[in-house]
Amino acid sequence: MTSHRPASNRVGQVKEVTSLANPLVKDIRALAQKKFRDQQHAFLAEGLKLVIDALDLGWTIRTLVYSKAGRGNAAVERAAARTVAAGGLVLEVSEKVLTAITRRDNPQMVVGVFEQKLMPLKAVAPEKGDVWVALDRVRDPGNLGTVIRTVDAVGAKGVILIGETTDPFAIETVRATMGSVFAVPIARASQDAFLAWRRDHLKAMLVGTHLKGAVDYRSVDYAHGPVVLLMGNEQQGLPEALAQACDRLVRIPQAGRADSLNLAVSTGVMLYEIRRAALSLEARA
Repeated sequence: MTSHRPASNRVGQVKEVTSLANPLVKDIRALAQKKFRDQQHAFLAEGLKLVIDALDLGWTIRTLVYSKAGRGNAAVERAAARTVAAGGLVLEVSEKVLTAITRRDNPQMVVGVFEQKLMPLKAVAPEKGDVWVALDRVRDPGNLGTVIRTVDAVGAKGVILIGETTDPFAIETVRATMGSVFAVPIARASQDAFLAWRRDHLKAMLVGTHLKGAVDYRSVDYAHGPVVLLMGNEQQGLPEALAQACDRLVRIPQAGRADSLNLAVSTGVMLYEIRRAALSLEARA
């Protein structure tokens, strides 16, 4: 795979592309595969709003792709101008090419190729009032994307991915974040690295959800200090090593026949309870 990072003779140019055989299109389509995303350190984001939000938040854009229907659209042209100013490449493509890139029958008018951005775990230092979410081996891109979106909505600080997780930059994950992937810092670590960070650097309460948790999630005092919420794998929950590292193991009571909640739903329940506790403390202050 050849890099589609703009060469010097491409900067400032808008290229019109109609063929699926075009090497630039082939490179962008290849980003549907994780190995190419990793090689290129890049990913796709669909939609004009997402592209503008990413640019506003300082993400590096490599390529802006828009359909011919976007020609003359003032917002699209401003995004294209910002891409060119940042040294990126702008492609005007046919509907057929855009459909192939996004793998959707009714694609968004604009797609951006951005450089990946991850935060080093050692830089994660929760302070008073901060909440981070740590996810152990999350497998489903919809779950991960929804958690990232919920973290953004609740005002939590970021997400730590532990072990072999689904790719936060997969197009399915990015879609599920609804743009929050650009607003929420993400760190990655092995289980051993996470446990070492927890032991040597973390000055926060580590709270894990567990089916064997003896404490109702609503009975914990989350308000007096930073919290790292640790959520287990969809099928297996938290492994013993991570469970033992927690300061609190809590459970979310189930009133019906279901014995557990979807990962993204349970993370949302926990985050809003932690947020409620913080707001309650502020109201009493």
